Amino acid sequence: MSMTQLLLLIVSLLVLGHVPPGRSEFKRCWKGHGACRTYCTRQEAYMHLCPDGSLCCLPYGLRSPVPAKPEKV
Repeated sequence: MSMTQLLLLIVSLLVLGHVPPGRSEFKRCWKGHGACRTYCTRQEAYMHLCPDGSLCCLPYGLRSPVPAKPEKV
């Protein structure tokens, strides 16, 4: 392997190391707190559908509390 080929290999590996994978850019939902995904992770809960038909997944700590039923007096 010549010196120019080795240099080209090193440069290409450095460039590929800085390119993000295609699925790392996901759409945001629920006022920027959730992520539109095909499946929610174990630490997330499904809230509603995103405009593209995927699931809006929110971390469990950010779920809006269920409103309490009004008491009958």
